[in-house]
Amino acid sequence: MTLVIAGERSGAGKTTVTIALLAYLIRHGLNVQSFKVGPDYIDPMFHAFVTGRPCRNLDAILTSESYVQKCFLRHIQDIDCA
Repeated sequence: MTLVIAGERSGAGKTTVTIALLAYLIRHGLNVQSFKVGPDYIDPMFHAFVTGRPCRNLDAILTSESYVQKCFLRHIQDIDCA
């Protein structure tokens, strides 16, 4: 299962919702891999703390569309929810 959490602006609550959802999924025994778009290091640290896995960046502007696709496919192996 793949979920996307988005907001129309900074401060919309994306981080809060994401962390709560990641914690819920982990608590229910799912293997979860988080991803983030954008040049941020704080949210990925929160994601990694909750999931026990490094958060991966899927920003096509900072990398490339090809990298984003390959990174996503590589890191969803044996994952229940991304």
